Amino acid sequence: MFASLAAFTSTVGGVMYMHAYAGGGAMLSMGIASLIYAMAVWWRDVVREGTYQGHHTVAVARGLRYGMLLFILSEVMFFVAFFWAFFHASLAPAVALGAVWPPVGIQVLDPWGLPALNTAILLTSGASVTWAHHALVGGHRRGAVAALVVTVALAAVFTAVQGFEYFEAPFSISDGVYGSTFYMATGFHGFHVLVGTLFLAVCLLRAASGHFTPRHHVGFEAAAWYWHFVDVVWLILFVAIYWWGGA
Repeated sequence: MFASLAAFTSTVGGVMYMHAYAGGGAMLSMGIASLIYAMAVWWRDVVREGTYQGHHTVAVARGLRYGMLLFILSEVMFFVAFFWAFFHASLAPAVALGAVWPPVGIQVLDPWGLPALNTAILLTSGASVTWAHHALVGGHRRGAVAALVVTVALAAVFTAVQGFEYFEAPFSISDGVYGSTFYMATGFHGFHVLVGTLFLAVCLLRAASGHFTPRHHVGFEAAAWYWHFVDVVWLILFVAIYWWGGA
């Protein structure tokens, strides 16, 4: 209930802030802070229940996995909306765009520069998180910790390169439908990378503390699934928006 109220407060505060209502920024900040607190204590309890109290039976673990899969499915539909908007504008560009795609006046980014580098970085991080999974299953805790350190480091480098790309981009989110769809799709992917990085960082701390066993590591599995989802979304972004959409 507290998390629902925090999410509602964040939404209302965000709308008020974007429309310059007095107190909108404070309400948005309060909602986000409350939501972060709710997530922290909620997942703290989940970790305690599974690691120290033994409440995560086979049936409970199965339910957690189903929940994570359904969450990832909802994220898939979230990104479908942005890809739908992009292809709606690009497959039959309107006269207002010059009847061409990319629109007249837009200088697109070279897909084989920073985007290709980020693709290699993210795919490598997907390989390292798989390495961590195999190490956990094999009972090699040090190998799992080392692999997670590599994964988190690669995720941080990806985010830094993405930020530099935004800083150097010759167009902004206000540059018509191209700018809005580009930044909404890649920006929300970047946000998911940040969330996944936090997810994996927590798993790194838990692995170093001995929380995971070869047969019981549901939290890590959820993080790995989420990270592979982020990888797949980026591949689609690279092919559809950077390469095809820029050509």
